[in-house]
Amino acid sequence: MSGSLTKLAYYSTVQHKVARVRSFDHSGKDIENEPLYEISVQEEITARLHFIKFENTYIETCLDFIKDHLVNTETKVIKATGGGAYKFKDLIEKKLGLKVDKEDVMTCLIKGCNFVLRNIPHEVFAYQKDSDTEFRFQTNHPNIFPYLLVNIGSGVSIVKVETEDKFEWIGGSSIGGGTFWGLGALLTKTKKFDELLQLASKGQHTNVDMLVKDVYGGAYQTLGLSGNLIASSFGKSTTADKEFSKEDMAKSLLHMISNDIGQLACLYAKLHNLDKIYFGGFFIRGHPVTMRTITYSINFFSKGEVQALFLRHEGYLGAIGAFLKGAEQDNPNQYSWGENYAGSSGLMSTSPDVYPMQRTRSGTFDMLEMDRLERPLVNLPLLKDPSAYIPDTVDLTDDAMARKYWLTCFEEALDGVAKRAAASQPDSVDALERAEKFRQKYWNKLQTLRQQPFAYGTLTVRSLLDTREHCLNEFNFPDPYSKVKQKENGIALKCFQSVIESLDSLGWEERQFALVKGLLAGNVFDWGAKAVSDVLESEPQFGFEEAKSKLQERPWLEDSYSQWLERLKEGPPHKCALIFADNSGIDIILGVFPFVRELLSRGTEVILACNSGPALNDVTYSESLIVTERIAAMDPVIQSALREEKLLLVQTGSSSPCLDLSRLDKGLAVLVRERKTDLVIIEGMGRAIHTNYYAALKCESLKLAVIKNSWLADRLGGKIFSVIFKYEVPCK
Repeated sequence: MSGSLTKLAYYSTVQHKVARVRSFDHSGKDIENEPLYEISVQEEITARLHFIKFENTYIETCLDFIKDHLVNTETKVIKATGGGAYKFKDLIEKKLGLKVDKEDVMTCLIKGCNFVLRNIPHEVFAYQKDSDTEFRFQTNHPNIFPYLLVNIGSGVSIVKVETEDKFEWIGGSSIGGGTFWGLGALLTKTKKFDELLQLASKGQHTNVDMLVKDVYGGAYQTLGLSGNLIASSFGKSTTADKEFSKEDMAKSLLHMISNDIGQLACLYAKLHNLDKIYFGGFFIRGHPVTMRTITYSINFFSKGEVQALFLRHEGYLGAIGAFLKGAEQDNPNQYSWGENYAGSSGLMSTSPDVYPMQRTRSGTFDMLEMDRLERPLVNLPLLKDPSAYIPDTVDLTDDAMARKYWLTCFEEALDGVAKRAAASQPDSVDALERAEKFRQKYWNKLQTLRQQPFAYGTLTVRSLLDTREHCLNEFNFPDPYSKVKQKENGIALKCFQSVIESLDSLGWEERQFALVKGLLAGNVFDWGAKAVSDVLESEPQFGFEEAKSKLQERPWLEDSYSQWLERLKEGPPHKCALIFADNSGIDIILGVFPFVRELLSRGTEVILACNSGPALNDVTYSESLIVTERIAAMDPVIQSALREEKLLLVQTGSSSPCLDLSRLDKGLAVLVRERKTDLVIIEGMGRAIHTNYYAALKCESLKLAVIKNSWLADRLGGKIFSVIFKYEVPCK
């Protein structure tokens, strides 16, 4: 609780629908026309963290919300931190009938900071004034420590954070946000902090400040000082016989205080050999003008060696920390958490006080939701440099042309997705109503991203897909393609034996090419690609052979097949291959499994990784178990490999059509190490092109995909159904 804002953090259990598949008991039955497995939609309870901001003007509304929704007979204590914990203590205890347990501000800030750095991939950003998009998001380093936290409130506190529980206050200053506010009020008669910043954003500090060129007539070459550098803040006020504008004085004051803080932070960073400085506190609060001046100051005084970094959710750090302190017996840090884009409002580039019409009268203007994930997520151990790994191939925040195309693409596909969602629940009386709510919510998200592409971090095709999945789940459409997958899996299984017989009849070299072609043809069956879904809906007979005929002839757009073939001929069998599967049906059954079978026959163990939860028509882990069981009943190679644990099925920990190798199921990572995996195969447009196209691994890798989007194909220099076959060997 600060002087102007109350940040509320609370835990809830959320009941939502999940799709489950279960194998039928087919014993003694004619299963020719029976579905492969049973699909059911069940209720599941998961944990969610909510973070909401209220203006203190509406503190009564905030307390009413807590009383009505969060207080029960077992609640005895409410955790609070910040100056407001003292100011509103009596009101809180009287209104809620609870004891206020005040927590140390700095401990809470650091606990909150550690939490967001660990759990939100695009939490950290640098501010770039002259960039098309001013927010430049950073890749999360797997080791977040050590770092410097500079908290700019009324004064400035500088804290060195070394581990989860080890930190120390190493310095600070009495010249901080309160100084700017106080002196600004005296100079301009403006009492509101945000209005003062608005004045500063319109001002020209050079009208008030004395520059180096005002003293020396130009640059001071001997010391290498630019002529435009400030020599003396407010220096012109001593000689000029005129009134200065409020805007110019506010801008000069902002520069003076920001430069002082920046130099101080740089000195402490160098003294303690730290290169990461995170800035937070009410002085920042997402205001471009403050971030710009802090960034300039840090860059100048460090000569570009240290970067000023900001946090998307810095306003919540104290509230998150106070919550974590209160929940220590449950140890929230033992879990991984993911931002729920459907319930989070995203990073705002404007202050709520500047545009009051943008929020409701309740005083809430910003929300964050974090869902607890079922399993802890970690880096893939085979990443060459986890700290340099960037999952996404194209940053749509930077690339305006690509951003415009993909946002339009997702808008145009939205009606079809809503229709598919409603059709997936024909027995539900409110399916159409929920589908329309989903459509409206996702449409609004897309419009926000058109205006503020940085709202949820770096904008990518992956984040657009994930946001859509989150919105579908919010309105209880857990798996709109479940029936499609069930049908396609059943059809593909009937063809499996004939495909294997055909492959086995070929000579070795001919078979290797047929296996790769089959893998690529299977990847055509992607309901997420409009060019394919149109064909699949209009031509029900479109099958495996038809898909093969669509493929680009060699040489492919990206073609290192000859090197792969040479590796198979000349090199020893791989110890273990990790395969990230893509689509259900023909893709996994007629494309992936014959390839798996060949690897097993060479003496290579195989880890087959599938999504933990549904996304589009991607195969899930639970579906893969049933499919594999049926294949094993037909094929002795697969059956033997399963029995001897040479073929292992695992879940990725993801429910996305794309793949982030820095957030994978911990069990998968352990298995990769134990089995000494030396080959990674990533297939599909989402996993191998939209993400991981440039991913560098410690071992050999294959990235395979068919480009099913004409715009993307054109941009890569190919045509629709062009082929990517990328075999990579790490440098020695």
